[in-house]
Amino acid sequence: MKPIMRPLLFALVLLAGCSAEPTDEQKRVIDESEIARVAVSIDDAVDRKDWQAARSFFEDQIEVDFSTLGGEPSRIPADQLISNWKTTLPEQKPSFHLAGAPLITINGDEATLIERGYAWNKLLGRPAGNDLWEVWGVYEEKMKRSANGWRVTSFKFTKTYERGDPSIRTATTDAIIPPGGMDQPPPENP
Repeated sequence: MKPIMRPLLFALVLLAGCSAEPTDEQKRVIDESEIARVAVSIDDAVDRKDWQAARSFFEDQIEVDFSTLGGEPSRIPADQLISNWKTTLPEQKPSFHLAGAPLITINGDEATLIERGYAWNKLLGRPAGNDLWEVWGVYEEKMKRSANGWRVTSFKFTKTYERGDPSIRTATTDAIIPPGGMDQPPPENP
């Protein structure tokens, strides 16, 4: 159990009248909190470009479906997903991911989280107004309980709306124009 969950568990036990074992309802609340934390932590790790942290929330093989953004649903190694994100979201390409209103369904050691999401990617060096891609949609993440906590087994994003240049989403480091022009290296830490 994660250290942050211990105080929550302790508080829930106290509220239940000092029961030694949490009730089923208390266990459900703890699981839902942990599942939501996993989803938020993935977004945070991606925006910080902490690929090791992002990878830690996935099982080794996962189902991915970004078909509303292009491509086909597939089963891939989680390392490949992280590598793809690392390529299309380099250090010099700021991003922001936000999700909320989670609906969580738990069935034993498996869970599904559905939540609304918003994200943007920005290409540095492009003129304002032509440097941002935004997308709104719905995330569906399936998870299973493991010895290391809840881990994602399936990751789906269904686009409902986008704005800006969609080529920014897949642009790599080569597409980033340094602030001083083409003959200047990109900034080390935007």
